[in-house]
Amino acid sequence: MRLHLLALIVASFACCLHAQQLDAEIRHVTIWSDGTRMAGDLYVPRDLKEGEKRATVLFCAGTGGVKKGNGALYAKRFVKEGFVVLAFDYRGWGESDCKLTLPEPMPKADADGTVTVKARPVRWQMDMADQTLDIRCAISFLMGEPCVDKERIGLFGTSYGGGLVVWVAGNDPRVKCVVSQVPGMGGGRPQSAQKYANDLAVKQARGETEPVPIETGKLGGKMAVYAQMRANPAKGLGYNAVEAAGKISAPTMIIVAEKEELMSNEENGRRAFQLLQKNLVKSEYHVLEGIGHYGVYKEKFEEATKLASDWFHLHLDAQLRTP
Repeated sequence: MRLHLLALIVASFACCLHAQQLDAEIRHVTIWSDGTRMAGDLYVPRDLKEGEKRATVLFCAGTGGVKKGNGALYAKRFVKEGFVVLAFDYRGWGESDCKLTLPEPMPKADADGTVTVKARPVRWQMDMADQTLDIRCAISFLMGEPCVDKERIGLFGTSYGGGLVVWVAGNDPRVKCVVSQVPGMGGGRPQSAQKYANDLAVKQARGETEPVPIETGKLGGKMAVYAQMRANPAKGLGYNAVEAAGKISAPTMIIVAEKEELMSNEENGRRAFQLLQKNLVKSEYHVLEGIGHYGVYKEKFEEATKLASDWFHLHLDAQLRTP
């Protein structure tokens, strides 16, 4: 017991010391999305004055990303620029609660309106319908934060999240600025993929396959390294971030890797940028030379994040200090 208590004290001290080094307060928050709790970390600059409202960046992760991983990496970078930053875990990812699936029919509720069931957790789903809602709920959470300027909320999404933020920005006017990094946007899907998704939706609805992929839905090819993830193409029907880019009015920056190996830059980032330009939206398209998809987190991290932070400073009119 004493050793356990000592470990807790050491961990707490390390966390406080880490926050002091950041010159930011990290608040652990709960965000509700369609009745399910999501875990979030709100990074608040220590020089925030009482009653002051700051421009805010909402970080949206890519495949398998969590707030303690890339979420913390980018939050630390942007909070140093003076922004309030929120990193969170989508429903069923990381520390967030998840939806449940019932292997047996639900019993009748008792007098208090509750039921006791045997359920299976639904975790690590790549579910565009759910995760775009999760992002919008995170925006709603920020709208209620006293330190957040409601008119200066920007989205930063990377990889899978890079497509999600473009879709959200095209459908939610509360978004005032966007950075989409090495994005997968659903552009260039062949008809065969659409047919597969439609056929899968029929089977799921009729109970002819898993209603939610748990044993099925594993990622293949170069994405197989994400062994815990499950894809559900049926939930992506009607989702196309490239098309959503045609509805964006907020300033949008798209950053891609020259040697992108997971998707086509032309069918994703470039096509979205062309729509933005056609609609006279303030936008920029940057190609980071010499790197593949994951280079934005390694050798080109500083270059990419400077592009992003400068974009947020410029278009959120943050008037913040630069470290």
